[in-house]
Amino acid sequence: MNRQSVDVVVIGAGAAGMAAATRMAGLGLRVVLLDEQGSPGGQIYRGITLAPLSRRDLLGPDYAHGNQLAQALASSSVRYEKGASVWQVTRDHQVSYLREGRLYTLDAKAVLLATGAMERPFPIAGWTLPGVMSAGAAQILLKSSGLAPSEPVVLAGCGPLLYLLGWQYLRAGVTIKALVDTTRPEDYWRARRHLFAALRAWPYLRKGLELMRSLRSAGIAHYTGAEQLAVEGDDAARALTFSVSGKAQRIPSRCVLLHQGVVPNIQFSQALRARHEWDLDQLCFRPVTDPWGELDVPGIYVAGDGAGIGGAQAAAVQGQLAALGIAARLKSISSVERDDQARSLRVQLEANLRIRPFLDALYQPKEQNRIPADDVMVCRCEEVTAGELRSFVALGCAGPNQAKSFGRCGMGPCQGRMCGLTVTEVIAKARGVSAAEVGYYRIRPPIKPITLGELAGE
Repeated sequence: MNRQSVDVVVIGAGAAGMAAATRMAGLGLRVVLLDEQGSPGGQIYRGITLAPLSRRDLLGPDYAHGNQLAQALASSSVRYEKGASVWQVTRDHQVSYLREGRLYTLDAKAVLLATGAMERPFPIAGWTLPGVMSAGAAQILLKSSGLAPSEPVVLAGCGPLLYLLGWQYLRAGVTIKALVDTTRPEDYWRARRHLFAALRAWPYLRKGLELMRSLRSAGIAHYTGAEQLAVEGDDAARALTFSVSGKAQRIPSRCVLLHQGVVPNIQFSQALRARHEWDLDQLCFRPVTDPWGELDVPGIYVAGDGAGIGGAQAAAVQGQLAALGIAARLKSISSVERDDQARSLRVQLEANLRIRPFLDALYQPKEQNRIPADDVMVCRCEEVTAGELRSFVALGCAGPNQAKSFGRCGMGPCQGRMCGLTVTEVIAKARGVSAAEVGYYRIRPPIKPITLGELAGE
């Protein structure tokens, strides 16, 4: 096994990871940036260094902004390792990863987790059928390969990404049959208390309004307050059904794209047994950090959406703040220098996060779309339904880890990524307790699949 010592390991080359790595390298630290993709950018800026100008134009200026971060990274002294699949991070800062079939271990003085977000599960009837995928996955195909559906699509759910993808599809020439929004009038009333702060973030609001206006101008059927969503089909998607104000609706489509927001990717922080809390606004678990992103595991930091959803611009600022915290910890700068350099960054971060309370209130996913009916699949890998989970609870199952023993729930290839939050909420509802009390899966290495041959160095 190849083993080296470095100052800092950064995991994830998205907005937070690129910004943090570049800043720390500029402060004289030996930084290794690991990412499993073939080019930097993460999910938001996926493929930014490889995308032709036409694709950057199609995806919009926010996507193109990622090129600045990528160029700064390329000009720095950061050792960027692409195609690196990190399968273990220990509490004493050992990072093990697989690259080109070989195992490597880095002994670091500090580790920064910049693993970003993942899409929230959308477990409705028919969500596992061929022809159904998440809006985020569809957007990744568009960013990385310029691929888009060849037949009309239906976009369903809630959140800014749904409208952004719709706008991008319009520019790409994709036919959109309908946009089915689960946001209800009462959501707007709930979000109203955050409107003043949102107005102070007018550029964000304006972008959102422009996306919505573009879709309406294109004559796309737009439904709001949709409930009882389900995908029809036996061997593949055939239609999306739902109701609006008690009236049943059915839209035939062989391509249904679902989305109801994103949540922090907490696999590594959970594996480290770091402290987490249930976020009542974003309805997910998030790691508890200090103002510099440090966990209660000394020397391990989190930056970006992995610490709570804030968006790409906020993530880049958080990455720089974490970089300053690490640099001060490693005596590359003094605490006074750290605080001086952080002052303007804190102002930027506050400005970038003003919109979040409004968005979190407006686009909070509905309980019926988070906690499914008995016949709906929850764990896709092991084919466990919500009804089976509830039967486990009736037999004494107290949480996600016990559910593994009762029915292998969360033990498939995704290691609970696709079902973790749903399992927690289904069990919590069945027991009549909070999600915080139920907790999350106990994540263990390997975080990513690895063969015994690879582990043995063969």
